[in-house]
Amino acid sequence: MSGESLAIRRLNAADADFESVLSALLEWDAVSDQSVVAVVDEIVAAVKNRGDAALLEYSLRFDRLNCTAAELEISAERLQQALQRISAEQRQALETAAMRIRVYHERQLQQSWSYQEEDGTVLGQQITPLDRVGLYVPGGKACYPSSVLMNAIPARVAGVGEVVMVVPTPGGEVNDMVMAAAAIAGVDKVFTVGGAQAIAALAYGTETIPRVDKIVGPGNIYVATAKRKVFGQVGLDMIAGPSEILVICDGQTNPDWIAMDLFSQAEHDENAQAILLSPDRAFLSRVEQSMQRLLPSLERKAIVIASLNARAALIEVADISEAIALSNRIAPEHLELSVADPEALLPQIRHAGAIFMGRYTPEALGDYCAGPNHVLPTSGTARFSSPLGVYDFQKRSSIIHCSAQSASRLGATASVLARGESLTAHARSAEYRLIDE
Repeated sequence: MSGESLAIRRLNAADADFESVLSALLEWDAVSDQSVVAVVDEIVAAVKNRGDAALLEYSLRFDRLNCTAAELEISAERLQQALQRISAEQRQALETAAMRIRVYHERQLQQSWSYQEEDGTVLGQQITPLDRVGLYVPGGKACYPSSVLMNAIPARVAGVGEVVMVVPTPGGEVNDMVMAAAAIAGVDKVFTVGGAQAIAALAYGTETIPRVDKIVGPGNIYVATAKRKVFGQVGLDMIAGPSEILVICDGQTNPDWIAMDLFSQAEHDENAQAILLSPDRAFLSRVEQSMQRLLPSLERKAIVIASLNARAALIEVADISEAIALSNRIAPEHLELSVADPEALLPQIRHAGAIFMGRYTPEALGDYCAGPNHVLPTSGTARFSSPLGVYDFQKRSSIIHCSAQSASRLGATASVLARGESLTAHARSAEYRLIDE
């Protein structure tokens, strides 16, 4: 239901059919559309086999971009020009956000480590950055300079050798904020290409776009499907679904604040999801009234209405404990604990991409400038996934260095295990290093 008026669901966790209704509300598979899969398969194969020629054909077809392969790249000078063209206020905001994101992510940097056993065996891990990563930045319904910062800065902190950015520029329209963010974040190369064809180009390389080791960054259903298609050829951050927010409120926060927090995610796109859990039925009604009153003031009102009518809910729970249990069941991308003592609840939160503590911490701060990454697991994947971080741009190699004595000691154990698996060459390889006592 997505007409001109807002008709947000009111649910009660005590209702007999609540679990089935909630499951239907949460259901989402960004890459299940077989018609999309067929289109993506064709695009990926064409770019893999024909390189730039296919890339240019799809850029003309989908983005109305008629250019040569050389013209796909935006020069470093053009990035600096964008930095000069944006307003002083915009530049200051980008630089402040970049500084905060960098400081936060520097704390995630992992170092190589090792230890030595008594017999001389040295074991450890060598931590190394990826050589080259590809950053996909959406360029459709909205521009996202914040995504440039959130993806490129952790890669830079990790020590990645080269950061390559792709961003669609429909009709040749280049967004200066996005380009300025690329300059601030230290992106090495920028190409004006998007969609599944951009993912294929990053995965396989073309004459113009270099092949990367990992692709990060969100996109539409074609981008998500293409990312899944090329996984294994390259590494991925995640298959991102629509944006989500879940708010747990004790009923004491200003209802206008909560209404706008819900709107902040609903305005992303028609498939975004906003859910409020509270034990206070009257408060849920006050929030609904705030939403109705504030809705006309939104610039993206049509998108918000479509999102809220299709996938949102105001849910009454018995108490905050039930709200936490439901939140862990949902495993939201963004979780706001809009309560008097959020620290007391934190140990009970098992699954959430990012947790916003207290009444004065709207999710929007995390999207832009708080410091933690805004690339987060969606669609319940916070049960097993984490926010994008420096660790996503580093890899680990195990280190094993045996002395003659330790090789003999370990070899005796390895020999027994290898022969138990009927892998006698393994056993003999270990036995060659045995020392006669």
